[in-house]
Amino acid sequence: MAELVLEGGKRPRTIRPSHRSWTKAKEKTFLEALATSCNVKLAAKQSGLSTSGAYIRRARDANFRAAWDQALATGYAQLEMTMLERALHGVEKTVIARDGTTTVMREYSDRVGLALLRMHRDSAAMAGEGAGHEEYREACERIMERLERLRESDKVETKSADRVATIAWALGRR
Repeated sequence: MAELVLEGGKRPRTIRPSHRSWTKAKEKTFLEALATSCNVKLAAKQSGLSTSGAYIRRARDANFRAAWDQALATGYAQLEMTMLERALHGVEKTVIARDGTTTVMREYSDRVGLALLRMHRDSAAMAGEGAGHEEYREACERIMERLERLRESDKVETKSADRVATIAWALGRR
């Protein structure tokens, strides 16, 4: 595969990329491997690139950096789903007794389950709470009182007064 590179002024010169050059195919392979393993060194090795070259490219190329972050997010989401599956359904384990008989059993990891619960405790609590009607009304009252104080002060400019009126209208009062 040949690429055109401007070298030495205005005259284009055709050169072959080196084995260390980034190509679209190598970048795709790198990002796929990164999403699968969440391991930069392994992803670089699988794509035939250097780890330091990957970090340099990440620092210089915003699009690559965004793709890198997305690949890691995908990888961690897959890892979390795998761990959740193991915590909920266990892992098959084959136990070989001294007499040579084998038994297949499920092993559940309490540590994995507890770690997942810790990670999601706050978001689960927020989802379960939901603001009630009374809490919403109290919050609106506090905001309205503050808006009234701002409107009455001499320091309110015309733009600010317009914003205050808009916010008050949005909260259901004029």
